[in-house]
Amino acid sequence: MVGKLILQLVNNSKWLIMNFKLSFALFCFIISTLSYAQKGVRIAYIDFNKIIEEIGDYKEAIKNLEIKAENWNRDIEIKKMELKSMENQLNAEKFLLTSELIKDREDELDIYRNEIFNLQNKYFGINGNYINQKNKLVKPIQDRVLSIVREIAIEKKFDFVFDRSSKLIMLYSQKNYDISELVLRKINNQEKIKNRKEEIERRKKSRNKKS
Repeated sequence: MVGKLILQLVNNSKWLIMNFKLSFALFCFIISTLSYAQKGVRIAYIDFNKIIEEIGDYKEAIKNLEIKAENWNRDIEIKKMELKSMENQLNAEKFLLTSELIKDREDELDIYRNEIFNLQNKYFGINGNYINQKNKLVKPIQDRVLSIVREIAIEKKFDFVFDRSSKLIMLYSQKNYDISELVLRKINNQEKIKNRKEEIERRKKSRNKKS
């Protein structure tokens, strides 16, 4: 047990060191980039999390996903209560059972525990429903933001655009380098144009039906 704990601590330490090295390298890159700013390098940044939280479609989709997550949690909690009830029942009846029957009941409890564990992984594991569905929601928005950032970078002649909500450490940044609001305005304008086109199409179809 102690050996496993030490191994886990070593692995965690390695991960922290690697993460620190990556963050430090990225930080050094920013510092070196900023040192060239006087030579004409233009820099900006966005806050991706802030941007997606302001997008109506994403907020509605996340709200629906959270409702699903609550139902999944409820299913898991019900099964945990059932498991607890089974454990209590076994403890109360143990003195009446043979060792073989106790072993059978304990095996049943182990199977049920595994079912709960597998259900938790299915819903909330690394490749579970929650993360997969959230990634599906984020991906199209991420592509739209990336496309708009490229347009702005070309239009404004930025050499680098960073995302402050990523693992990249930004100890300090001036507000005038933040183009998140500009990205949001372009996304909202695109949405208005899209909605206007859809409304025009609906009116055309409605007129065609009447004629």
